[in-house]
Amino acid sequence: MKDGPKPGQADHIDLLLDDDLRAFRRDVRAFLGAAVPPETRERVDNGYAATKPEIVAFLKILATRGWVAPGWSREHGGPGWTQLQRFVFNLELARSGAPTVPPFGTSMVGPVLYTFGSAEQKARYLPGILSGEDFWCQGFSEPGAGSDLASLRTRAEDRGDHYLLNGQKIWTSKAQYADRIFLLARTDEGERKQHGISFFVLDMETPGIEVKPIISIDMNHSLNEVFFTDVKIPRDGLVGERGKGWDYAKFLLGNERTGITNVGRCRNQIERLKRLARARGLGSDGAFLTELARVEADLTAMEITEIRLLSAGPGAPSALTGPSILKLQSAQIQQTLQAMIVTALGPMAAARGGEFLSAFEDLDGLPPGFFDGAVGEYLFGRAASIYGGTNQIQRDILAKMALDGRA
Repeated sequence: MKDGPKPGQADHIDLLLDDDLRAFRRDVRAFLGAAVPPETRERVDNGYAATKPEIVAFLKILATRGWVAPGWSREHGGPGWTQLQRFVFNLELARSGAPTVPPFGTSMVGPVLYTFGSAEQKARYLPGILSGEDFWCQGFSEPGAGSDLASLRTRAEDRGDHYLLNGQKIWTSKAQYADRIFLLARTDEGERKQHGISFFVLDMETPGIEVKPIISIDMNHSLNEVFFTDVKIPRDGLVGERGKGWDYAKFLLGNERTGITNVGRCRNQIERLKRLARARGLGSDGAFLTELARVEADLTAMEITEIRLLSAGPGAPSALTGPSILKLQSAQIQQTLQAMIVTALGPMAAARGGEFLSAFEDLDGLPPGFFDGAVGEYLFGRAASIYGGTNQIQRDILAKMALDGRA
């Protein structure tokens, strides 16, 4: 097993970047190296999600450089980076062990608001997103309307001075922390089920909203059900035109599927997996080493593919198929890595908490808690091929594109 380059050393990514991007990468790496607290980096690297206070504190640090919303133009308060700069930033963000910043404000509702929202909505909501002060959640999926989102049944009835909202959302990530929610609701009937859907923004403290936790298989609470009972949405909570919500949702999901590969996090895991494999005596296990070499090659191919797609620009034919290709590759690589880590841990993977923290003290100098959260990450990671559009749907999109150019 050959280790990758040490932090700061040139790697294969540098070979694909020009001088300006390499200098930008060094600047980002140096800033993040000083910005991420060691205890946060340790928790994230060991497979645990950052806490809300850790995320808020980190967002405030990013705000000092204007880096909270890397995809936003200067006109809207962002850094105005190119696609490749965003790739480099996301790469270094993940490799630094920084908290995962929820995308709901910066990558999802923010672009919808500054593209389709009113001047009043921009003035009200965008500053809180850019400062990191406002937490958002996404109200799209419903029981019976996940992959087939257009079948949603939540309704917003026009009552003159407000809309009356009734219905339910499910799998709502971080709703327990959120200050605001953006959601889809049916306001009208149409010839197709995609018609008559509108896009709303709403404060989570509005009377009639109830959040119920969903404890996932990893025994953590990140998902929720959200119920709406006679919730009054002010008329200025409607974004854009009534009945255009499906178009805005497609625009939003296009933003969501950029930067989805998490190559930096995967690269970190591979290097840590090599350390673990040595400590567990797997350096001579031919089957394990073959699988490790295969997943590392797949990751390198995905990194190169993402850079190639970003370099081609949004008008290239690959811009239509690229997100689905990367979504498929990313889910497969993440799940393979998570399974290999659990395999390398062996029986120790079953232990949690204090018992596990001392289990590695005598293993080749690995620190206590090394990959302590791996089992939970493995279990939750089974959903990587479902959320954001299932692997089956991504393959269907690619097949339609290949067969007759439609999606």
